[in-house]
Amino acid sequence: MARGDLIRAAGAHDALGSTLAQQARFQAVWASSLEVSASRCLPDASVLTMTEYLAAAANMQKAVDIPVVADVDTGFGNNLNVAHMVREYEAAGITAVCIEDKVYPKVNSFAATDHELLPVATFTRKLTTAKAAQRDEDLYVIARTEALINKKGVDEALDRCYAYAEAGADSVLVHSKKKDQGEIVEFLDSWDGRCPVVIVPTTYPQWSAAEAEKHGVSMVIYANQGLRATIQALRDAFRTIYDDGTSLGLENTIAPVSDIFALQKLDDWLALEA
Repeated sequence: MARGDLIRAAGAHDALGSTLAQQARFQAVWASSLEVSASRCLPDASVLTMTEYLAAAANMQKAVDIPVVADVDTGFGNNLNVAHMVREYEAAGITAVCIEDKVYPKVNSFAATDHELLPVATFTRKLTTAKAAQRDEDLYVIARTEALINKKGVDEALDRCYAYAEAGADSVLVHSKKKDQGEIVEFLDSWDGRCPVVIVPTTYPQWSAAEAEKHGVSMVIYANQGLRATIQALRDAFRTIYDDGTSLGLENTIAPVSDIFALQKLDDWLALEA
């Protein structure tokens, strides 16, 4: 981010997903709260605890050499919870955390429900607390605004992000669920560049990373495509096996067991035993 390179991050919820993201040459992994909760068949609605999200992110970071960016929702409570979160994630070796400005408990941005925002002054105190609590100067705090999700408009999103940058956020994330990138482009064209901007193009997938970079985006997060691909692939594979009564029709299109052994680094572990 400091060099001005575009960072592309892939969403994951476990060590296997993060390893596959690294193999695909992504520069970072997004420890998605949607993916982590969905992997438990639970809603992304502040149901899981910080301990459960932290364990998932830590397992991802242990498996890869690229940074894990942890989605920590609203910081798991008040300012003291935020301070505790920062120190626990730091201790686990997590590179970056992303805190959003919604009221706790939050619900996933794409759910058809209210998305109430914290007052700006309240959220900036969370950010100053997070920065004061960090012990490692390299910990990266991303402040995420849900102003566009809450239909507050681009001006509100800009005002909030300026306040968050002044409070010490290392980057700001501006989120939208429009079907095109129009309001994101409007935000970017008005942004004064005081800190890097992160986007999550889930609902406007037609906007390429190259085009986003031209408009000043520093990080693009593909937050849930891996999970969605996995769901469809498993659904199709299990249905085929059940309907055919055999897995023969899949064997040429699925990974061999040797591929699993390679991802597990089995040879390295057997060498240790030897």
